Amino acid sequence: MEFTRTLGRSGIQVSALGFGCWAIGGEWQDRGGQPLGWGKVDDEESVRAVRRALDLGVTFFDTADVYGAGHSELILGRALGSRRDEVVVATKWGNLFDADTRTLTGADDSPEHLRRALTASLRRLGTDHVDLYQLHLADADPDRAARLRDACEELVAEGLIRAYAWSTDDPARAAVFAEGPHCAAVQHALNVLDDAPEMLLLCEKAGLASVNRSPLAMGLLTGKHRGGRPLETGDIRSRPPAWLRGFGDGSGADPAWLARVDALRDILTGGGRTLAQGALAWLWARSPRTVPIPGFRSVAQAEENAGALDKGPLTDGELAEVERILRR
Repeated sequence: MEFTRTLGRSGIQVSALGFGCWAIGGEWQDRGGQPLGWGKVDDEESVRAVRRALDLGVTFFDTADVYGAGHSELILGRALGSRRDEVVVATKWGNLFDADTRTLTGADDSPEHLRRALTASLRRLGTDHVDLYQLHLADADPDRAARLRDACEELVAEGLIRAYAWSTDDPARAAVFAEGPHCAAVQHALNVLDDAPEMLLLCEKAGLASVNRSPLAMGLLTGKHRGGRPLETGDIRSRPPAWLRGFGDGSGADPAWLARVDALRDILTGGGRTLAQGALAWLWARSPRTVPIPGFRSVAQAEENAGALDKGPLTDGELAEVERILRR
């Protein structure tokens, strides 16, 4: 059975699971040397993983111009190649970066930059349109964002994008974009450890898709992390910024978060699921609008994540049991 979802009011059909392409961008940093990637990558393995996901029914890929300072878009474009028309491609704009030094250098919320950034993304992706174009500045000024929303409507009219969204965890900001006829989604953090009821309510009211970043809690819900085990230096989780929860500075995963994962393990791994597959199943059960976008760096991870599609959402009873365990 094909398991699909629709991106809000756009009518664009996607696999119920998308793949997030942050990790395959490789290492990059801010001006202070703070790592912003997930460590080293093997580009050939990334290409194989994208193509394996396609073969397993994944039709939605989410990236950003700044991931790897342009590298993620280049790799995704190369991996899709002649199969571009089989998929829905989402990317983001708003950040400034130096591709040569792989450094984040600033931000620009002007309509002029929006058009420049889209032109550059189309070139790197090797395509003539982006299906879902997303503002990547989570805390941008709402009034300025309204101008960007109107500029996105112009891009839709020109056929350069099909729909747009804001990547933000603030429902009030997301609502500003939702006023545009071709706004299709909001991308926000959501996982079984970190619910977002206000944002899901907005999606329901405004007819938006809920595109879920951090669906596996930055890897905590894969079961592969242990407390006190340090991460490689080029990994953002080794020196987590303030917004990244669940990882102590330099010490690996937070034991308190791992304890919550362990408490959920039996319920999430029911029905032959892996822990990661159970975490994705919770998201699908949480709302009919959710489209989780777990990251990946290998064919094995692509296969495990895509395997969740065959098992579908948790049951209502399992969903209730999760809430009971977490005392929500």
